[in-house]
Amino acid sequence: MKNSLHNNTKLLGLIGHPIKQTYSPLIHNVASELLGLEYIYLPFDVPSSALRNAIKGMVALGIKGFNVTVPHKESILGYMNNLSEEASIIGSVNTIVNDMGKLVGYNTDAAGITETLLPFKEKLMGNEVTVIGSGGSARSVIYVLIRYIKPSKINLINRTEQRAETIRSYFNEKMKYENFKVYELFPPEVFDVLKNSAAIINATSVGMFPEVDDSIITQPNVFVKGQIVFDLIYNPTKTEFLKLAESEGAIAVNGLKTLVYQAAKSFELWTNHPMPIDKISDVITAYLNT
Repeated sequence: MKNSLHNNTKLLGLIGHPIKQTYSPLIHNVASELLGLEYIYLPFDVPSSALRNAIKGMVALGIKGFNVTVPHKESILGYMNNLSEEASIIGSVNTIVNDMGKLVGYNTDAAGITETLLPFKEKLMGNEVTVIGSGGSARSVIYVLIRYIKPSKINLINRTEQRAETIRSYFNEKMKYENFKVYELFPPEVFDVLKNSAAIINATSVGMFPEVDDSIITQPNVFVKGQIVFDLIYNPTKTEFLKLAESEGAIAVNGLKTLVYQAAKSFELWTNHPMPIDKISDVITAYLNT
C-alpha cells in the first residue's frame, strides 16, 4: 500500500472475531489510494468480551468509522445512538459512522445482497427460497428477499430451530411477512425442502477460511440443475458447499459481489466519495489469482 500517513489521515477499521479471512482492508485502502484520499483501514480482532471497550476506544480516538462482522452484528445495536432505516428493520449493523462522537449504525450488507440477487429476481419471484443460518447475515438476506425479491415462501433452516423461530417471528412483526417455514438442519425432510427451492442461500460461516474443508451440506443429490445456490462466503471463492452444488448442475454464486457492493456503500458513508467499483473488482480478482 502506497498511502503515507499525514497528520490529517483518518482511521477506518473492521471489528470482528475472527477476522483473518477479511479482504476489507485491501478493498478500502486501494479505494482510498485510487481516489487520493487520506484514509487508512485496519482490522481489529475484537472478541465479544471486549466489544464495549472497543466501542469506547473508537469514540475516544475519533475513528471515523468501522465495519462490523461476526459475531457482533446484532449485539452492537445497543451501543448505537441512531440506526438507519434498514439497520433498524433488519436488527443488524455492519457499518458504523462516528459522527462527532455519535455512533450511527447502518446495514450495507443489504445493498450488497440486493446487487447479487437482483439478476435472479425473475427466476426467484413467486417461488420458494431457503436460507440457512440465523445470524446477522441471515437477517440481511431475509430483508432483501422480502423487500425486493418477493418469493412465495422463505424456508429458514438452522441447527437450533428456536433461533430460526425467533427470526421468523421478528420479520413477521417487522415486515408483516408470514410465509415462513422453519426447519432444523439435519432431519431428512429438509433435503426435500432444499430440492424444491429456487434458491438456497448459505448465511452461515461454515466453510469460511481457514476451515475451508467444512460444508453446511455434505450429502449428495440435494441440489438440482438450474437452482441458484448463493454462499455469502467469499474466502475461499468456491466453498465446498458451492463445489457440491455446481457438480449437481446448480448455478453457484459466491459472496464477492456482495462484499464489494457492501464495501462501496460503507466507503461512501465514511468518505462521501463513490468507490471505483470496477477497479476494485479487478484488484480483488487479480489478488485471488496470484
